[in-house]
Order: sequence, then C-alpha cells, then structure tokens
Amino acid sequence: MTTDHEADFAAFSQLPEVDSTTRPPHQRRPRFDGDVSELPDRACWALQHLLTRRYISAETDADVYRWVLEYRDQLSVRLSELDLMLRVVDGAFETDAVAFVEQARYESARGIKLLRREPLGTYDSILALHLAQMMRASGGQAVLISREEMHGLFSGVLNDTDRDAVTFTARVDGAIARLAGLEILRRSRDDEDSYTISPVISAIMTASVITELQQQFELLMRGESPQDQEEVAIDD
Repeated sequence: MTTDHEADFAAFSQLPEVDSTTRPPHQRRPRFDGDVSELPDRACWALQHLLTRRYISAETDADVYRWVLEYRDQLSVRLSELDLMLRVVDGAFETDAVAFVEQARYESARGIKLLRREPLGTYDSILALHLAQMMRASGGQAVLISREEMHGLFSGVLNDTDRDAVTFTARVDGAIARLAGLEILRRSRDDEDSYTISPVISAIMTASVITELQQQFELLMRGESPQDQEEVAIDD
C-alpha cells in the first residue's frame, strides 16, 4: 500500500529535469533612447574602448580586458564589418596581456580606413627594433629599461648629421618620448627614468619589419643616413 507521502515523492521524480548551469534570460534595458544594440552592455563598452584606445591592458584595464575576452567572437564580427581586426597578445604573466585593434591589410573597393597610420621616424623605428629584440630575448618576461640604457643602444651610431652631442641626445630623447606616447614604453612607477616594454610591441614588430629595421640600423652604424620616415607604422 502506498501512502500519500510516498506518492508525493513519486510525483517529484516524474518532473522534467532543469539544467542548473543555464543562466536565466536577461532582459537588456536600452542605455539611451534609440538604443537597438543586440550586444550586452559590457560588450558595447569593450567595443567602445577598443575603438578609442591604443590597446587594452590586462593590468591597468582588468575589467574591460575580461569583457573583451568574454565577448571576443561577437566583437570580432563587429570589428570585421569595419575592416578591423581584434588582436589579443598574451604575456609571460596574465597581467602582461593586451588587446588592440588593427586595420585589415587589403585593398578596399572604397578605400575607407578607420584607423590612421602613424609612420615612425628613423630613431623611433630603431629604438622600437631594439625593444622588440629585447622583448623576444626575454622569453616573455617583463623587461625594464632605463633612459640611459636606451641612449646606450645608439652608442655606435656614426651618422654625420648627428655627430653633435646635443642634437644626437635630443633625437634619442625624442624617440623615447614618441614610443612612450604610443604606449609602447610605459613609465615605471618607482623611477621616472625607467620604463617597461609593453607586450604589444611583439605584435607590431613582425619578423619582416625587424629585418627591414635591422638593415636601417646597420646603415646608421656605417655612418650613412637612412631616409627619415620609414614605412614602419602603427595604427592609431
């Protein structure tokens, strides 16, 4: 004989199972009048940062970087519609990772490019070359370099136009300031004359670019003057 209590439990066992891992449906509220976005707010904010920042750092922009990873596929689709590509570069440590957007390299039928290309001058490019080589040699470890050490990278230059010590020093200081402005060099919190090299340089400085710049540096070492605006450029 089955009691009422036993019958209740039997009825429970016949109920359909519920997937406890699924999230309840989320009703997205428009952020402003006329907002018809199909993406969650965090994906929209990540997209906005990607389009207005040189790069998103896992160290200094932790929340935004996590949103980029969480919605990476959707963001890639949106960016691709604009002829842009999402790049994510891992570092030796989780905090070294960066994400950024670059212009797709192809001949557009309309010739529309949303990102402006910034050509690097000779000294900017040569300094970037050395920094990229140091970053690669470090095996992904964080690289700290001082202003004095960066000046030392040019100690063998014999270029006739830069024999004047004051002019030469100004050129190297200008290159340091330029790369810091591009966020390739990040000033150390403990020493204003020391910098860490951003992992983003490994993505910017491809093998072909490094080979080309090495040739330009060898010209400087021999006392020749390479043309001041090289083809090396980064997206802004």
